[in-house]
Amino acid sequence: MIAQTLVNLSAGARARLSGIIAALVILVIILFGAPVIGKMPVAALIGVMIMVAAGTFEWASFKAIRRFPKSDIIVMVIVTLITVFLHNLALAVLIGVVISALVFAWESAKRIRARHYIDDQGVKHYEIFGPLFFGSTTLFAEKFDVKNDPAQVIIDFRESRVVDMSAIDALNKLSERYKSLGKNMRLRHLSPDCRKLIDNAESMVDINILEDPEYRVL
Repeated sequence: MIAQTLVNLSAGARARLSGIIAALVILVIILFGAPVIGKMPVAALIGVMIMVAAGTFEWASFKAIRRFPKSDIIVMVIVTLITVFLHNLALAVLIGVVISALVFAWESAKRIRARHYIDDQGVKHYEIFGPLFFGSTTLFAEKFDVKNDPAQVIIDFRESRVVDMSAIDALNKLSERYKSLGKNMRLRHLSPDCRKLIDNAESMVDINILEDPEYRVL
């Protein structure tokens, strides 16, 4: 259907009606023209598919392939090889999506950052930047100097977001580390959905109704 859409656009289609007409024509051919199509030589159909592939392929991508991210190149090669050798485009697309999702998760995990400072009252603030999820929990835990931090610590999630249950578990473990040393950790700008999931949330969370974000944990 992607090829059909590209062919439709290359033929000059600009409105939604063109897509509807193309779909209806294909439906009529399938319902009533199947006997005629069955008599067409396979070589002719192969020629049509080759011309469709040649017409819809973005040949200019070869010139810019050196500037592509390595992950994109790897995904393209894997999808192409699976399609050619296994003759299963759906499986190739599924594997390509999974690999792309894993690469995105890996890159997002490396983006989490923390900026810290101590205010006039001796309270240490950690400002978190980047999403907190299963891929970034290890790097997140390394941002804190639990042993040398003062008795009061505030973690600000204004520029961050708690995404999944692994992140919730990381916050609970971090709270236990501070509590074992007799220190108090509070969370600021955390969504109500996250506060419900965190153990002992009432004593940990610095609630601000006007500024706390509204989103749900997956």
